[in-house]
Amino acid sequence: MRSRVFWCRGLRALQAALLFCIAAGTVSASAGHPISPTNIFAPDSTPAHAIYRLSTFVVEIEGVIFVVVFSLIAYAITKFRQRRHDDNEEPPQVYGSNQVELAWTVVPVLIVVVLFVTTAQVIHRVQDARAPAGAINVMVVAHQFWWEYRYTDYGFVTANELHVPVSDPKNPTPTYLALQSADVDHSFWVPRLAGKTDLIPNHPNTTWIDPQETGLYLGQCSQYCGTQHAMMLLRVYVDSRDEFDRWVHNQQQQQAATDPSVAAGRALFVAKGCFACHSIQGVMSIGRIGPDLTHLASRDTLGSGEVPITPENLRRWVHDPAAFKPGSLMPAQDLSDDELNQISAFLLSLH
Repeated sequence: MRSRVFWCRGLRALQAALLFCIAAGTVSASAGHPISPTNIFAPDSTPAHAIYRLSTFVVEIEGVIFVVVFSLIAYAITKFRQRRHDDNEEPPQVYGSNQVELAWTVVPVLIVVVLFVTTAQVIHRVQDARAPAGAINVMVVAHQFWWEYRYTDYGFVTANELHVPVSDPKNPTPTYLALQSADVDHSFWVPRLAGKTDLIPNHPNTTWIDPQETGLYLGQCSQYCGTQHAMMLLRVYVDSRDEFDRWVHNQQQQQAATDPSVAAGRALFVAKGCFACHSIQGVMSIGRIGPDLTHLASRDTLGSGEVPITPENLRRWVHDPAAFKPGSLMPAQDLSDDELNQISAFLLSLH
């Protein structure tokens, strides 16, 4: 019985991973953003470059230590191995050597000091970097199991897909992220852009990125936060400055008067109390529990990167989010097929 449970869990995890890979590939093609591999050895932001250089330096020191120790062991094994003509008497014993003991005390201490100083310098450069004029400021709020992005400089809120402008090394335009948690511990980690930074309840934290190539950078909540921790994905879209400005302008727009073809869906959205959890600027802006849906249809994915936004996926998500994301805090909706079609049509009109 236990093996069957483990097998089912493993199969479910594999299905989730395959689903994410398929979704990511489909979405990247439709959005025109090439997906960047999640690779800590291909940094594309100043903090990630600093961490990469530090890690390379540490590996090089470890490599030297390994070669020295292995060489000494190989030398001792070769030189002092027992030979056929040796008698069985125990060889002369050496009970102390001031030179050897001094060496294995001083050398490790020096190595630790060098690593400590180097690491402290990197931490200082990353954590204490001052924001230059023109830096983008975004407040990141982690929820179970999605991401909220508040663009405080521009006056709008979005979810799950972070857009930032590309940064020219000659004229840097970094993005500073103020990190907060709405519930439990989370961790913000996009390997090619910055190191892991924890989001702890009632303990604000910060990090920053300055990506130097456009594209879609994938990341992950790297602190176990509950059932759907593995699918609390990060998607960072690095746009050209013109593309970013157009995106910001679109996000700042409130929803216009509802198209008559989706008026029934809007009325149903209000009648079913969806506004208690979700906000739509220009329609209802009360809910703070779930993601802001003002420009939902302009996004690429549902459920923090779970599946691409399509009419069928959106319809199934509204009907029963747990079908895609078990453990989702959004309850299933007891709606008829016609009601599902109406709400889905309304949500797909939110560009």
